[in-house]
Amino acid sequence: MSMSPILSALMRNKTGAVLVAVQVALSLAILSNALHIVSVRQEVAARPSGIADESSVFAINSRYLTRESAEYDAAVQRREVELLRAISGVVSVATTNQIPLGNSGNNTSVSLNRKQVNQSANAANYRTADSLIKTWQLKLVEGRDFTKADVVEVDEQVSKEFAKVTIITKALADKLWPGQSAVGKTLLFGVGEDANATQVVGVVERLQKPWAQIGEEGELSAILAYRGLGGIPGAMYTVRTEPGQRDRVMKEAEAAMAKSAPVPVVIRVKNTLDDRKERYRADNALSWMLITVSVLLLVITASGIVGMASLWVTQRRKQIGVRRALGARRAHILRYFISENLMITGAGVAGGVLLAIGLNQLLVSKLELTKLPLEYLVWGTGLFFALGVIAVYGPAWRAATISPATATRTA
Repeated sequence: MSMSPILSALMRNKTGAVLVAVQVALSLAILSNALHIVSVRQEVAARPSGIADESSVFAINSRYLTRESAEYDAAVQRREVELLRAISGVVSVATTNQIPLGNSGNNTSVSLNRKQVNQSANAANYRTADSLIKTWQLKLVEGRDFTKADVVEVDEQVSKEFAKVTIITKALADKLWPGQSAVGKTLLFGVGEDANATQVVGVVERLQKPWAQIGEEGELSAILAYRGLGGIPGAMYTVRTEPGQRDRVMKEAEAAMAKSAPVPVVIRVKNTLDDRKERYRADNALSWMLITVSVLLLVITASGIVGMASLWVTQRRKQIGVRRALGARRAHILRYFISENLMITGAGVAGGVLLAIGLNQLLVSKLELTKLPLEYLVWGTGLFFALGVIAVYGPAWRAATISPATATRTA
């Protein structure tokens, strides 16, 4: 089929063709970047926290309404740990001051020598008197886990004693000692002469911070063999259950701790999957909003193509009738309108690719988004060409079914 008649017709109806092409270009630019953002946010939300089988892990907090002594706090913690371990279906229990994805916790500046003015990194500060490696099933890639002899019990009201040993994440080890083994190295918590020295005894593959920031920052964590006493009465425990037993164990653990408490106590229980859901609630909401916008853009673009094609069919009824009278078959008319739409869509797609790249560059510079992968543009191009054909097919088919007599009489 010669393209010159189609180009000639489009030049006589430039406004409609330009509007459709601009609509396609804008839709492609927005759609490709929106879906890229959705993909990035979903990848972020699916990142492993370091905890194996998160569906079998929960945290339980006890807060007593009276203050006793540090010795009393230690005794209560040991009693509650044993109480939780005795529940059927419990695999492991450990004390902790914070949990990954919990959105609440402590960060600590770390350094390599006391002469530093600035920190070497900012690490999440996990503290436990037990084994978080066992309870969270963290992957130990170097060194060892804590032993009972490693744990330092400190009355924080009267002492500034600090943990003597620490286990750090591989991300933190690589940042502090790139290309070297971290085990046996001295790590300072804090900066300057008052920094607390600890010895690295192990490295785990991954343990995210409670806030799970994007990139390296969210992977810099340290675990200290430390039991803090004398502060707010009560403790946090993390519990691993047998698969499928979590919900039952959560109820039994809450009831058992409330029943055994010697003084009034407030107990809160929350599972790790709920923590993950809350941490990424905004990301998921953004993803659904962008998906909704993308669907609406496709619908609006398709409607625009259908409306414009229908208008052109109405305006060209006499032309169609004459062509049919001169021997044009329905397939010729159908092919004419589809070819015309592909030319308009092609112009829109070309502009859309350039707009998409430009918009992505803006997002990369302002929001630190990654570069738009080529496959989004390829799939987007194919999608809009397919959308153009599908959208124009109905009006084109109606045009192809117009009889010469009807078209010339009513034109």
